[in-house]
Amino acid sequence: MSRVPAMPIEVAQCFEAFPPRVQKRLKAVRRMIFDVAEAQGVGPLIESIKWGEPAYVPAASKTGTTVRLGWHARTPEVCRVLVNCRTTLVATYRELYGSVLAFEGQRAIALPVCDEPSDEALRHCIALALTYHRSKSRSDS
Repeated sequence: MSRVPAMPIEVAQCFEAFPPRVQKRLKAVRRMIFDVAEAQGVGPLIESIKWGEPAYVPAASKTGTTVRLGWHARTPEVCRVLVNCRTTLVATYRELYGSVLAFEGQRAIALPVCDEPSDEALRHCIALALTYHRSKSRSDS
């Protein structure tokens, strides 16, 4: 397991705005993001707020795409792991894990707040996002 850095103040404030059980769920996904980044060798992550949500992207350019964590009061039982809808990631996720994970459009993995999805599937999806550009450039060669 990697060492998970302290949250920047603005990210911590964003997490504090979530209900306690959502905080717990999304903090576990945050830890997973840092673990996966280390395992994939993508270098340090930039942790910030994008579109009002915690966001994670490799600091090195042309490595991966941003992964965001979201939750909305209108769907209180679902957290989201979001990626750029202009990527092919959610289509790939569906192909690989359509029977294990739930999805929303071309942008998100929908995670039940209370249930634990397959760690293996979620870790792989995060790895695909954090290495998206690196993997894409290899396949373009």
